[in-house]
Amino acid sequence: MIDFGPTTPAFRAEVAAFYAGFGNPTALRHTFHDAVLLIPLTPDRRITTSTYGGIDWICAFTDAEEYARWLAARDALTPEHPYPYQTLTGAHLTDFAATRPNPTGIAVDIQGTSPMAFPPTVRETDA
Repeated sequence: MIDFGPTTPAFRAEVAAFYAGFGNPTALRHTFHDAVLLIPLTPDRRITTSTYGGIDWICAFTDAEEYARWLAARDALTPEHPYPYQTLTGAHLTDFAATRPNPTGIAVDIQGTSPMAFPPTVRETDA
């Protein structure tokens, strides 16, 4: 069992508030930065990214079930296959995304009922 600590449920509560129509963007960003998230890794232990709409995205998950749902949607869920992952805070992911050569956003629970995306900050030199 993966220990996400108390910060991930706080983030999930803020996402739920957002979907209910009374979310606080500042609180959402703060709880995201504190949340411990599950990050899929490539076989060579690098953070997995996907490109969509010309933007690189890091997919992150608030629990193992959300990760499994994403794998199943990609037809990548097989019992004999290892699924390497790492846990990182949203703040660490944000810092990592900022160092990438291409604009990189973070998509959380993207196959779930309450996905949340944090698009990259695009500098004028990126456009």
